Amino acid sequence: MEPLKALLLLSGVFGALAELCGYPVSPQEKMDSQVVEKLGQHLLPWMDRTSLEHLNPSIYVGLRLSSMQAGTKEDFYLHSLKLNYQQCLLGVKGSASIYDTSDCPTKPSAGHLALYLLALRANCEFMGSRKGDRLVSQLKWFLEDEKNAIGHNHEGRPHTSYYQYSLGILALCVHQKRVHDSVVGKLLYAIEHDHNIHQGHLSVDTEAMAGLAFICLDRFLFNPDLRPRITMAIETVRQKILKAQTSEGNFGNIYSTPLALQFLMSSPASGVDLGTACLKAGTSLKASIQDGAFQNPLMISQLLPVLNHKTYLDLTFPDCQAPRVMLAPAVEDLSLVHIPEVISVTLKVSSVLPPYKQTVFILAGSSLEDVLKMAQNIGGFTYETQPSLSGPYLTSVLGKEAGDREFWQLLQDPDTPLLQGIADYKPRDGEIIQLRIVRW
Repeated sequence: MEPLKALLLLSGVFGALAELCGYPVSPQEKMDSQVVEKLGQHLLPWMDRTSLEHLNPSIYVGLRLSSMQAGTKEDFYLHSLKLNYQQCLLGVKGSASIYDTSDCPTKPSAGHLALYLLALRANCEFMGSRKGDRLVSQLKWFLEDEKNAIGHNHEGRPHTSYYQYSLGILALCVHQKRVHDSVVGKLLYAIEHDHNIHQGHLSVDTEAMAGLAFICLDRFLFNPDLRPRITMAIETVRQKILKAQTSEGNFGNIYSTPLALQFLMSSPASGVDLGTACLKAGTSLKASIQDGAFQNPLMISQLLPVLNHKTYLDLTFPDCQAPRVMLAPAVEDLSLVHIPEVISVTLKVSSVLPPYKQTVFILAGSSLEDVLKMAQNIGGFTYETQPSLSGPYLTSVLGKEAGDREFWQLLQDPDTPLLQGIADYKPRDGEIIQLRIVRW
């Protein structure tokens, strides 16, 4: 443990965050190395899931941008990513032969592809081969399709989201691949005209991802005709994110804060307010980590770089020889094992007729997904999910599917949106959970 402590003590990590955000302070707060280690350990079981449905390139990126490594497990995970993504995105197996893509009923999304390109760059690989060029072309085709969906008059919206649109531009940029002015222009317009407002709230993680993409374009001097707008957009994103800081210190919410900090760390600006905001966000993050708020692998993979003073922009010139400490699997403390109590959770669905309401009994510590499964086992309730990088999300409840630009929102009754998905949120005894169709 001593070498790990030596490397992961992260001397004054949150004080250093403030300095990186533009406010020089003396290091005051230190992150416990064991807490950081536990975050990395949460990713290890996920790295054993190597089917296409569960593969998550973000896990690999997060580890490569941290001070921890998973050794041969990490190497095998990258191999699995390459094998599955090559098979499903390019329709080939091995180096040449045509492959039957019927084994890939769920083709990786454009967001998966963008993160996969970031994972390859994290391994110091450039897209220079024929296969790499085909992957780049697929991502560019996606951006063109999204650009057309937005429309020349900007009255439409992307088929997916501006988050994935931004992620696509960033992934191409870190590989030093240019995108057309018209593609970048659509994202600039969205930032300039507040198109990332959903249900009255700013999408901080989308703004941060767009900001990271703009900084990358600016650093490589790409899209020179748009440079004045790109420079202005970076400042606009910074001001929006700072304005979205809550009294607790989070930028938007605790799960959008890591990406927001990645952006702020990549775009330092002088000013006491900026440094103080970063320090306050760091303090809130520390408390949330110690409370066990970060369990989702995608969220952890976005947080680990921040704790190591890294961002996605470090992938432009990654240091693949930097020393990283080996992660060991967590050891369960049998003295802490206890028999959980049984709790009651009430499930309400108001978006169907007649409205649904059912109380189920589950073990304390169970997830909301366990509640849905129990309700389905009892009878009178059905639901369907679809896998995503952040876990399963609801697509249908009681036979009612989410339509175009709709989604099933999870709420703590009556109107408090949950920040976690069905696999991560753990209801408390007596809690009422409401499922509601909303438009975005």
